[in-house]
Amino acid sequence: MAFYHSTATSNIIPTATKFCLLFSLLMGMVSAQLSSDNFYATSCPKALSTIKSGVDSAVQSEKRMGASLLRLHFHDCFVNGCDSSVLLDGSGGEKVAAPNANSLRGFEVIDSIKSEVEKLCPGVVSCADILAVAARDSVVALSGPSWSWKVELGRRDSATPGTANVGDIPAPTLNLSALITSFSNKGFTAKEMVALSGSHTIGQARCTTFRNRIYNETNIDSSFATSLKSNCPSAGGDDNLSPLDTTSPTSLDNAYFKNLKDQKGLLHSDQQLFSGGSTDAQVEAYISDPASFRTDFANAMVKMGNLSPLTGTNGQIRTNCHSAN
Repeated sequence: MAFYHSTATSNIIPTATKFCLLFSLLMGMVSAQLSSDNFYATSCPKALSTIKSGVDSAVQSEKRMGASLLRLHFHDCFVNGCDSSVLLDGSGGEKVAAPNANSLRGFEVIDSIKSEVEKLCPGVVSCADILAVAARDSVVALSGPSWSWKVELGRRDSATPGTANVGDIPAPTLNLSALITSFSNKGFTAKEMVALSGSHTIGQARCTTFRNRIYNETNIDSSFATSLKSNCPSAGGDDNLSPLDTTSPTSLDNAYFKNLKDQKGLLHSDQQLFSGGSTDAQVEAYISDPASFRTDFANAMVKMGNLSPLTGTNGQIRTNCHSAN
């Protein structure tokens, strides 16, 4: 938000003119913020239903896609804000940077949805808004309408990737203090960090991200570690997958937190949330009160979707999500 300078209207300007200038400035500030979920009610009334239809079809074909689309939104927002820069092609783009290469997926689903939306209303709906809505609709497709939240809209698309800041994405090797710092740098509390980490109740992880944990760490259930080794050898098999939540890998619930208490967190960073540290109590709270997890997760997702969006005349509405106009 750009604040106006208090000396912008001097005493030589008539009072009525001052008021008009002030009103215009304030309205400019308001227009630079995200709007309610009826943002496209007039300009593209079928936008949200079209996105939902595309997500529902993709998740019905492959439940894992729900987690993949949710992750796409997260990885977009944590690097320079929710501007769909993660979708841009190019040898120096975010898509091929270390945290994302051979890992992020779901691009073709977003492409398909964008194509359908463009047929309805060309140049109106941003790729960034499609990502945000698709993340919400993915969660609902997997776990039902009680997991829904209102997605604020009005994001615009970046014309350039934010490759220099891909290190802002929390690594699976982080200890608790580093996790808290990583999320704090984006304006999240430790409680919100735990809630967002609960997204790991769905999806899968590659062997290379948890190999060290199952072979070298001690705060892991031994039978759980043994069960993972057959699919994740000490050498090779880097891309072999295991569910982040072995209990209910395709449904958002609090089983993820129960697993942490039982020392069955798949990633090092997962188990850090319940390892004798300051977030143990929050994990316990979500185990005993699953409804509070659902509420906190939804609120944190809304907050994440508000990370440094491009609005107003900033950015562009990309015609093709893979490339700038």
